[in-house]
Amino acid sequence: MSPGSEATQRTAEAVARRSYGKLIAFLAARTRDVAGAEDALSEAFASALASWPATGVPNNPEAWLLTAARRKMIDAARQRHTRDGTAEHLVLLAELAEGDDDGHAAIPDDRLALMFACTHPGIAPEVRAPLMLQVILGFDAAAIASAFLVAPSTMGQRLSRAKAKIRDAGIPFRVPAQHEWRERLDGVLEAIYATYAEGWVDAAGTDLRRRNLAEEAIWLGSLVATLLPQEPEALGLLSLMLHAHARRSARRDAQGRYVPLAEQDPALWDAAMIDEAEALLSRAAGSRAVGRYQLEAAIQSAHGVRRRSGHADWPAIEQLYDALVAMTGSPVAEINRAIAVAETRGAVAALALLDGLAGDPRLAQYQPYWAARAGLLARVGQRQAADQAYERAMGLEPDAAVREFLQQQRLALVTADPPRPSARTDGA
Repeated sequence: MSPGSEATQRTAEAVARRSYGKLIAFLAARTRDVAGAEDALSEAFASALASWPATGVPNNPEAWLLTAARRKMIDAARQRHTRDGTAEHLVLLAELAEGDDDGHAAIPDDRLALMFACTHPGIAPEVRAPLMLQVILGFDAAAIASAFLVAPSTMGQRLSRAKAKIRDAGIPFRVPAQHEWRERLDGVLEAIYATYAEGWVDAAGTDLRRRNLAEEAIWLGSLVATLLPQEPEALGLLSLMLHAHARRSARRDAQGRYVPLAEQDPALWDAAMIDEAEALLSRAAGSRAVGRYQLEAAIQSAHGVRRRSGHADWPAIEQLYDALVAMTGSPVAEINRAIAVAETRGAVAALALLDGLAGDPRLAQYQPYWAARAGLLARVGQRQAADQAYERAMGLEPDAAVREFLQQQRLALVTADPPRPSARTDGA
């Protein structure tokens, strides 16, 4: 590849990163044909890579790509019209052709409407986050399948069905009305957080299937927060992800060993990212409309004060988990509340809380429950039961570094200094 071609490639990649979802949203909002918009934009990028090295990068590459993609969609629509004889494509042609020669007009940003389409109640919940990754960020199905540990063929079929559902059911590309706003926005935020959670589990960044997935989720969260600057839960989610991500490099030591939050060196945390998270949380709090993500971000903030005071604000963490449990009924929140109670009121009180969750079938295969239980049992002197709980936790943990950490805690049962519980309160 020549130097000019390399520069063109870099420019095209930069435009794709910045504008892919915006262009897909513009085209699909007018046709409801998400797959067709993707195909047309892919062809437009191929045309750009072929022509820009010779003609130079246009002054407005985003508008150039939109014009090229729009013309390709018009050609495809004309071919369908000729073949099947239907008239439905005439409206599509008019929509796409409108403003075709105006390369200077600002392109409407319909990405938020596209996100709402991706998370419409008619779209299966398990495909909402993958669909958003594909249509907003341009991830291919194979990469998404690897990140979500699904067979590529299965993921491809799910994505194709979802796009067909958007087209055939006439799912609208619009920001919901006020009466359905909360439920629909929650779906968008949940899809973004699910994406972050998939990337977060690869703490060392060594799993090619998940590399950069957390960063992409933060980018999506930033986009929603920019498009909805007065929405407190959008700000809260972004704050939560930034708080967790700021500690990413501290989750492993120089030898790759897992380091739980309570033992991390605050000097390794990203101070600028934490400051940004705090500013977002402060903005969200100004609305006085508290939601799940704001509470979770506030919990991370209360952990973060250790960088200044030397210790987490455990009383505040307990109170925040009380509110989160009351709001969500989440057993995960209840486990983490028990960890906080162990710090404020002792292991006996904390173990009583976990005992109250013992019958919840959702926790039978949930590693943090067994790890927390093992640590609390060790602290109250029930070492045999603690040993069994550690064995269960290790068997449920896919991360080798975390398994080694749990094994070290298990070995510490023979010492006079039992380990402290260590449920994962350090992120997603």
